[in-house]
Amino acid sequence: MSADWTSLSAARLADAVRKGETTAEEVVRAHLDRAQALEPSVKAFLSLPRERALERARAVDARRRAGAPLGALAGVPVAVKDNIMVRGEETTCASRILKGHVAAYDATVVERLNAADAVPLGKTNLDEFAMGSSTENSAFQKTTNPWDPACVPGGSSGGSAAAVAARMAPLALGSDTGGSIRQPAAFCGVVGLKPTYGLVSRYGLVAFASSLDQIGPFARTVGDAALALSVIGGHDPRDSTSARAAAPAPAPAPAPKDLKGLRVGLPREYFIAGLDPEVEKAARGAVEVLKGLGAEVREISLPHTKYAVSAYYIVAPSEASSNLARFDGIRYGFVDRSAKTLEEVYEFTRGAGFGPEVKRRVMLGTYALSSGYYDAYYAKAQRVRTLMARDFKEAFAGVDLIACPTTPTPPFRFGEKTDDPIAMYLSDVFTIPSNMAGNASVSLPCGLSSKGLPLGVQLIADAFQEPRLLAAAAAFEAARPFPVLKG
Repeated sequence: MSADWTSLSAARLADAVRKGETTAEEVVRAHLDRAQALEPSVKAFLSLPRERALERARAVDARRRAGAPLGALAGVPVAVKDNIMVRGEETTCASRILKGHVAAYDATVVERLNAADAVPLGKTNLDEFAMGSSTENSAFQKTTNPWDPACVPGGSSGGSAAAVAARMAPLALGSDTGGSIRQPAAFCGVVGLKPTYGLVSRYGLVAFASSLDQIGPFARTVGDAALALSVIGGHDPRDSTSARAAAPAPAPAPAPKDLKGLRVGLPREYFIAGLDPEVEKAARGAVEVLKGLGAEVREISLPHTKYAVSAYYIVAPSEASSNLARFDGIRYGFVDRSAKTLEEVYEFTRGAGFGPEVKRRVMLGTYALSSGYYDAYYAKAQRVRTLMARDFKEAFAGVDLIACPTTPTPPFRFGEKTDDPIAMYLSDVFTIPSNMAGNASVSLPCGLSSKGLPLGVQLIADAFQEPRLLAAAAAFEAARPFPVLKG
């Protein structure tokens, strides 16, 4: 058997550890070595506590030697986005204002990883407080795309996507508020799953926009993404928004050979002027694969999609304005010591602690919630959100899944959109609607651009239809394998 543990799937690694073909320590050490070799150029991790990870791996090996049954992710290294709490490790949200903050508890998803005998590997880079589409907004470093270091990995979960693409970890956790798992997954050529809102606990996730945020996995295969979801999903009484739904079982293996009887909708609003021709060609090619597997494809309409970005950039900043009010330099995190009054503590600390994009969104949200503007902006945006959710419900009465591009463009170069926030916001134009409606969706690699950069197709399912979504995704993946990044 190959000794290159970094090239195997999470499912295969866990099986090898359980059978004694290798040890958890050997698997984790291989990924740590690769990560440390590539980090100077990729910069996926904000922290990579080597000895702590090896300690956890040895504990898994000790359990196996003692004859204890091992969990579904035995010995599998998992990278964790740095807005998710891992007890005893620094959690910064890639912001100066939380520099030095050490988590006092594990997020529910981390508890469940530990219970499944996975090994949290390190904390990955992100756009500050998950606000961005390129990972250029981190206060500490810029993560590069492993396919081309001149290009962004997407965001906000760019560090997690890059870590999986570069084979530093077989699995990673991210958070998705408006596309922050699926967009970087598309840019980095990996699988990115946004579960139904409420299926995965948000307890221990630092909130950006509470009604939109959802934790989900990155993986190199659909089977691994489904396996991760089966571990981290399910009801959590500590999260008031947690649905009383069980975690779905892992995707069937082998993948379904055909998709006969599956009805796939192609929304005309997602194939619009401005869509990059290469992206459109790849997405339509993916739809042809689904047709070749026996799926019935029909055109549908989601008429309120055109309002998605506008409504999102009222709802999300408004919730961010409220959630980020707690970061004031008094209870935890960075404080500007030059402040002499309470007012200066707030002004100086937040002024120096928050980056430009966070300040922009806090100001937008505060304005939208202010007296005289709440009804004109926030309340109206929420009514539009309801109409968007209704569009999806009506569509799913006639189709089982919706297929569309994940992003409007291939991966773009560093600095290409930093001076134009609107152009940056439009990077999520095809992913935002699913967050606004709370649906399940997954991004799958479906081709390469003329420059050799990954392109993604998005499949969207109705709420809590992850089994159907992942079965179709697995069938597509088997029919259209995507090359793993070499080197």
